[in-house]
Amino acid sequence: MERLISIIYKLLNHEVLPASVLAEEFQVSQRTIYRDIDVICAAGFPVVSYQGTNGGYGIMDGYKMDKSLLGSYDVNSLITVLRSLSTVFEDERVQGTIERLQTIGPEHQATSLSVDLETRRTEPEALRHLRTAITRRNIVRFDYINAKNERTTRYMEPLRLHFKYRNWYIYGFCRTRRDYREFRLSRLMNLYLTQETFQPHHEVPQEAALSNKGWQDQLEEVVIRVGTEAMAEALDQFHQVDKQFHDDGSMTMRIPVYQPLEARWLWTILLGFGSGAEVLEPPALRGILKEQLQNALKLYEDV
Repeated sequence: MERLISIIYKLLNHEVLPASVLAEEFQVSQRTIYRDIDVICAAGFPVVSYQGTNGGYGIMDGYKMDKSLLGSYDVNSLITVLRSLSTVFEDERVQGTIERLQTIGPEHQATSLSVDLETRRTEPEALRHLRTAITRRNIVRFDYINAKNERTTRYMEPLRLHFKYRNWYIYGFCRTRRDYREFRLSRLMNLYLTQETFQPHHEVPQEAALSNKGWQDQLEEVVIRVGTEAMAEALDQFHQVDKQFHDDGSMTMRIPVYQPLEARWLWTILLGFGSGAEVLEPPALRGILKEQLQNALKLYEDV
């Protein structure tokens, strides 16, 4: 049964598959594949046989997926995620997909999943413009504030939008730096879609390649002790790190960070805990935070 279901999905996702390919993948004989195809046809799936050198089996053009192929959980989950995307991008095509899914989903069933892509930190208009630029292959121009607080003007061939770490990012080829770059949309300003287009010569990397730039083996451990008054906020910020709870109600966190002495985002979070958290290691980071606090106090000396 598992093999039959797998064959059905493969035929739905490919134009033509030879029996020899299916036999090799499922480690059975071609005669077994022929029998499987007969069973699939008897179940009502319109499998078509194509003769010739590039022949094989495929699903009849225009065939629509039957309700039995997707369970109610699958349909509701897809609809929930697509509705969130539709809200962000105002995409009529997504809405059309939702309506088609609703026709094969169960009626009047409450969903157990909710998705909020949290666009408060990003202008929705910028997301829609970038999505348009990716589709039409328009070069975009924008001003950008990097992690060192330097402002530059960039020209980019946009390739992919990402939503990760509660923020939107745009990945593409930066013509200004002549290399592939990823930019955080919350730091992007004055976005403009030029009329110039680019050719689809880029090979967009997979998600794993985008998130793995070789920095994982250069992480340093930051150790902080968190008091009860900052416990909830610390867990919100660093919920997947090593944690040790103590009898007095405090907690020690060990946070792997890339170049913590240069990670201003980390300083901001740690300083935001106020007196509720203390950095124990590395000592140099303690010195940086002390200097940051002293500089901040100078702004309020007349208070």
